[in-house]
Amino acid sequence: MTPRIDKAVVSGVFSLDGQDFDVDNNVWLVGDDDEVLVIDAPHDAAPIVEAIGGRTVTAILLTHGHNDQVTAAVDLREATGAAIWFNPADRMLWDVVHPGTGPDRELAEGTRFDVAGTTLVAVATPGHSPGSTCLYAADLGTVFTGDTLFCGGPGATGRSFSDHPTIVESIRTRLLTLPGDTVVRTGHGDDTTIAAEAPNVS
Repeated sequence: MTPRIDKAVVSGVFSLDGQDFDVDNNVWLVGDDDEVLVIDAPHDAAPIVEAIGGRTVTAILLTHGHNDQVTAAVDLREATGAAIWFNPADRMLWDVVHPGTGPDRELAEGTRFDVAGTTLVAVATPGHSPGSTCLYAADLGTVFTGDTLFCGGPGATGRSFSDHPTIVESIRTRLLTLPGDTVVRTGHGDDTTIAAEAPNVS
């Protein structure tokens, strides 16, 4: 069975530095009719569980630690039994949302995830946050970029624990080196491609 990519959009509030913003988050599900892995767990577990549709969840992968990526992670873990993978460089952000519990496993550079006959590889891309991590599926021609790269350019770097020169360096050295036709599936908003975004990175 050919692996497929599904998307659920979950709405809620992003909170950081004493400010709140209404946001729509993309949740990506990679798998087939039997098993799936989930990328990001924003706001509310219920619509994510609905999108999973009874499939076995092999992993919950969090691209970074902002609340609008991790709020539903613990509930999703309880609902599915899947382990939460998370880059420990963002632990200070996780602890604001989930002070009483932790993620299960370290999402580190080069970590590989096999699901439904395809493989995703973790790519460290600090800048939006210290632990920001993308997931590259070469045989699907896709990279899941969280909030590192959007349709229109780099993610935001105007808040705590973020840095613009760092995100630009990450994108230039880790993402723009991918094939130009690689589809960029983002944490918010529309898809794009590596080639389309190359002129927007500065």
